[in-house]
Amino acid sequence: MKKVFLLFISIYLLSYFQSFSQISFCPGSTGEAIFEEDFGQGLTNGPPLDASVTTYTYVNQAPEDGQYTISSNLMQLGSFHNTPDHTGNTNGKALIVNASFDAGLFFQIPINGLCENNPYEFSAYLINLYNSSNQVCPNGGIPVNVRFQIWDETDTNLLAEGSTGAIPGTTTPIWEQYAVNFETLPGQTSVILKMLNNGDGGCGNDLAIDDIVFRSCGDLTEIFDDENENSFDFCENENIDNLSLTAEPDFSVYDTHFYQWQQSSDNINWDDIPGETSETIELNDVNGTQFYRVLVAEDLINVSNSLCNSISGVFEVNEREFIAAVSLGDVEVCEGEDTSLEIQNNPEITIEWYDSPSGGNLLLEDSFTFAPESSGTYYAESTTINGDCVNPNRTPVSLEISSIPENQPESFNICPGDELNLDATLEGATYQWSTGETTAEISVSESGVYSVQRTIAGCSATKEFEVIVNEAAVVQNIRTVNNDIVIDLENEGDFLFSVNGQIFQSSPIFEDVPGGEYDIIIDNNNCGAQVISFIHLVIPKYFTPNEDGFNDVFRIPADRSFNEFEIYIFDRFGKLMIAGKRAPFAWDGNYNGKALPSQDYWYKLIIDGQTITGHVTLKR
Repeated sequence: MKKVFLLFISIYLLSYFQSFSQISFCPGSTGEAIFEEDFGQGLTNGPPLDASVTTYTYVNQAPEDGQYTISSNLMQLGSFHNTPDHTGNTNGKALIVNASFDAGLFFQIPINGLCENNPYEFSAYLINLYNSSNQVCPNGGIPVNVRFQIWDETDTNLLAEGSTGAIPGTTTPIWEQYAVNFETLPGQTSVILKMLNNGDGGCGNDLAIDDIVFRSCGDLTEIFDDENENSFDFCENENIDNLSLTAEPDFSVYDTHFYQWQQSSDNINWDDIPGETSETIELNDVNGTQFYRVLVAEDLINVSNSLCNSISGVFEVNEREFIAAVSLGDVEVCEGEDTSLEIQNNPEITIEWYDSPSGGNLLLEDSFTFAPESSGTYYAESTTINGDCVNPNRTPVSLEISSIPENQPESFNICPGDELNLDATLEGATYQWSTGETTAEISVSESGVYSVQRTIAGCSATKEFEVIVNEAAVVQNIRTVNNDIVIDLENEGDFLFSVNGQIFQSSPIFEDVPGGEYDIIIDNNNCGAQVISFIHLVIPKYFTPNEDGFNDVFRIPADRSFNEFEIYIFDRFGKLMIAGKRAPFAWDGNYNGKALPSQDYWYKLIIDGQTITGHVTLKR
């Protein structure tokens, strides 16, 4: 016995009995639309429905109770929702109804050419237009309530009906689809579809209707392959052979099934596949993306009749084209810079990197960037996410890492007035000196730090040359400190000093030097020497006149070097023992031919206007 989803009673002789159902959708798959009404598009209201379609009155303005209009502006009254039609079409229209105070018919349409003993679905989208947030209507407004009815072609026998129930006003617009199912009886090929106001008229019972559809209803039929998948991917240039598809109805409506397979290249226009009328189909030599579906009916005569059949889900056989890896360009960098090679990001592929245009070694998986350590050409292989299609043509991306010029700094010393040639020659380089010059070599004669930027193959580095002009020592003073000679300088430098012309030292202090006149030599960093005469005045502290050849007399070394020289020697009582008015001067410790005793004797020395006093010890 046939499975159906509504109650029905068979017709006996010429009598028809009514069957009824509540609002419900086709439990399976539907066929092509037999009747559709979306009320068109446009900015002006209308046109009005034919008088046979509705008992309501058409107005070209906001409808009052018992009136309707057709418009893309659903907000006909200020308390209505401001919303587009159900499908959201640009300037799409809908039927706008202000319910009458009495229940009444606001839409009916006859449908002819149906198949007997066949299930059908009648549906429409409804919205309560009252915006309850306006609080215009008391108690939230009167809810919308619509009754769907299916009558026989004589409009005397009610075959099925169902009610939407109360649809209250809302604060936000909500389109809802409602439907009723029924099955034609033996010998029945025409019906009348009706929608009626089932509620009370007044404030709030205002609705819009859109996308009214009538179509055949059948089993929910899906298509699967041998892997129980409802789609199949294959890669460009692959051959598809022996792909078996099976239609699987759920038996929710039909007891028996007849099939007609169809094929489409665009999922819009469909063609029957000759001879393919069983529940399975074998596909061979599929070229390009193709779509497959099956028409299903309970009776063989109805399988190709769009008024009576149902349509399965679509099985898609997708030819996945190779997607090339798009390089963002070859890369030239200098040592130490980022070496990343990049492929344009594409969410439809993954990228693997290789060292060869085919085969070779896998270097990195699943990355649009790759940072090699050395120069060379690397290859990006793309694989599609859908279909796992590996492009056989890898994309080459080259990396060139150029060396940075050596930049070890150098330092030079030159003598005043000399010129120094700074040579930065490097094969293949260009030059930019801090002096503005662009040659490989420059000549300088002044102290300073000279830099040159050398560039090879776009890679630059700066080399520095420090040039120091050796200055001559500027002597501030030469003085005697005890037995030492101290040279005071006004400047610093790598100077060398000597008091005998043979031994040189870096210190400007000569320690424990015998008194006398010296030619002090200062070597100016190998840039010549200066010679300064200096009288090193060292007065002996004692003398020993014992005729042993050492310190036998008291004398002033270099006394003949002074222009003025006088000396006076006294005993401790101030008695003058000896005097000298010129150099050289020597005292043997005698007074009037007699040897004086050991003790200290005091002297007064006058040299070149300077008076020096002190004492010397005579030791016997």
